[in-house]
Amino acid sequence: MSTEPDAPPAPPGQLPAVTPARVLAGISLAVPVVALLWVSSYASLTPRLGGVPFFYWYQILWIPVSALFTGAAYLLLNHDARRRKALRGGAAR
Repeated sequence: MSTEPDAPPAPPGQLPAVTPARVLAGISLAVPVVALLWVSSYASLTPRLGGVPFFYWYQILWIPVSALFTGAAYLLLNHDARRRKALRGGAAR
């Protein structure tokens, strides 16, 4: 068993590379990818929506949902970048 800390603390004046906002942005970008790559979860004909099998309308539904997740990731990263700039001493917009 090691007595060394897992990660050294960041030096004064240096911001951590991994922040909660960046983690959430990564998760929000990964959700649509995982949902659409897990084909066995939606590989069926029923339920039908307007005569269109589930397999097709589920994928079409993910187009606007993916846009929402991507927009959320953008907002999170933009907010994080402004916060980092303000902490470095620059003017936040």
